[in-house]
Amino acid sequence: MTRYAFDAGRNALVAIWATGRGDLSETVAVLPPVSSDQATSLASNLTTLSRFQWRTYTHPASAAGDPDVPNSEAWRRAEERRNFKEVEAGIRAPHLPTEEGLIVSYSGVVESAHRVGRALHGIDVDTLTDVIVAEVGREQAAIESAELGDLSGRSRQAVEMSRPDVSPAQVQAAHELLRADPLGSLELFTELDPASASVAAAHWLFAAAEVTSELAEVPTAEVVVEADDIEALQVETPTLVLERSVAGESPTEIVVDLIAEAIAVSEGHVPSPWGVVARVAEIEEQARKYEVDSTTRAAMLAEFRISRLDPVRPALDLLEDLLDGIRGCLLLYTVHSAGEDDEIEEQFAIDVRAEAEAHSDQLF
Repeated sequence: MTRYAFDAGRNALVAIWATGRGDLSETVAVLPPVSSDQATSLASNLTTLSRFQWRTYTHPASAAGDPDVPNSEAWRRAEERRNFKEVEAGIRAPHLPTEEGLIVSYSGVVESAHRVGRALHGIDVDTLTDVIVAEVGREQAAIESAELGDLSGRSRQAVEMSRPDVSPAQVQAAHELLRADPLGSLELFTELDPASASVAAAHWLFAAAEVTSELAEVPTAEVVVEADDIEALQVETPTLVLERSVAGESPTEIVVDLIAEAIAVSEGHVPSPWGVVARVAEIEEQARKYEVDSTTRAAMLAEFRISRLDPVRPALDLLEDLLDGIRGCLLLYTVHSAGEDDEIEEQFAIDVRAEAEAHSDQLF
């Protein structure tokens, strides 16, 4: 989301947003004579409005079921997205306190717009209201661009967001970047939606594991586990992705499911509670099987995570883990190859490209 701040030295309202390579800022308006409380209230309410609006991007209706079912979660999300059209009216003609009280909307987007409007009402400068309406319009346009897979300009902040949905155009762009460098490049993190980049990375991880599996005579799903004996790697998530890939799931299905699970956990939910119980039972069974002591058993349980990904940044965490898994494939490939490291890495890239291209229709 875009954050807004009051620059007291210049008496200016400033917008700040992330780009994946650091933050950018621009001056929204030089304010008329106002108190510090008035200025910071306006900045705070604009930040809140941006947060609720960007939430419609990270929580699309398409990820929650059928939006045509009244009062369902998908319906509420779709309704909140449609509320973008109510924002300007809320800013220009906000609900104000009366003797009967204050009307408060159930919609985060609408209520935030009214709060921005009330902050502007206290300042009471029409030209400032026009500037703020235009600023909010730019923010909404950035969200709309991100939804279409265009992450230029202010939409670039989507590179640091997690969304349980993907853009085919962004997936294809990530696929091209991995074709150029199967080990991944910085542009995957700074130019693309991380969920879409993760779909391409999951496809290339499976290709790398298939190539390495044949050379090392190790089952495809166990390649990263074997590589972890050579050098410490992120094992659990890449291995899970490989297991599900071997079972026939598409990269898109796997990535969307893992990100949705982590987002649910970040909001205090326990997705698939019986699955969580089964995973805990598996840990207990492993402890009994290997007759570990109580301290080791407690440590095994303490490491258990409801979400396999970091709930704060699941898509980026997943992308990092998948690229680490590809690096693990190279490690194992190198151990079972003869020649100079540079030559081996080049041959690895050639073999993985061939495998990935042969099954590029399986991305979705």
